[in-house]
Amino acid sequence: MLGALVMQRARSRWSTEAVVSGGVAIFGLTTLATSILRSLPALSGVMLLAGSAWIVFLSLFNVLVLNHAPDWVRARVLAISTLVFQGAVAAGSAAWGAVAARFGINAALLCAGVGTIATTALAPFLRLPDTTVDLTSWNHWRLPITDERALPTDDDFGPVLVTVEYQVAAEEAAEFLAAVRQHGRIRRRDGARSWGIFRDMENADKYVETFIVASWAEHLRQHDRLTLADREAEERVQRYVRSESKVRHLISVARR
Repeated sequence: MLGALVMQRARSRWSTEAVVSGGVAIFGLTTLATSILRSLPALSGVMLLAGSAWIVFLSLFNVLVLNHAPDWVRARVLAISTLVFQGAVAAGSAAWGAVAARFGINAALLCAGVGTIATTALAPFLRLPDTTVDLTSWNHWRLPITDERALPTDDDFGPVLVTVEYQVAAEEAAEFLAAVRQHGRIRRRDGARSWGIFRDMENADKYVETFIVASWAEHLRQHDRLTLADREAEERVQRYVRSESKVRHLISVARR
């Protein structure tokens, strides 16, 4: 409860990075204090402070995970995050238990405290996002125009190869490739099995983006998975394109 109250006030004054780093640093300092103190009242006060710092860190971390995952994948992201987090706690418990068994509990707590405080040095290099991401659905793609003779009656038929053709001026090719590769991460996130960008050897200004989706139904779901947060990445790609992109959809006819 103390940690929750402190977190609300701290978030109104400082950035997420500062609050999380502060919580980690305090937890590390309390771990160091636990290795030194011998008085039960003093240890109780230290443990109260440690618990508050831990709640601040854990709450903010989980909120960041939830706020940066779209609705369609949020449950899976949280499940994987929890699995990694709890697995690391279990592995860390075994590792520090082995250290304590060999060198003593005080040495284990001392090393753990120093290591915890040292992780705050990563803050300038691995910064936590401090802005809210707009995860509102941005379904702006036109539905594919298909030939009824080519479209299977089973929407789960696949895989599906999607190609997108771009015409890009030679002087903007480097910027375009940087932008489209960043956009490729969104394609893979939204369900593409593989992704690539190719240059036409007969037309140097023509680039073809390709990605494979498991099924036709899965590709249709991709239309609903784009968010307003992805808009900037797609608009950056279109900034270097001289004419309207041409999209094609090819369904595998290989026998299963």
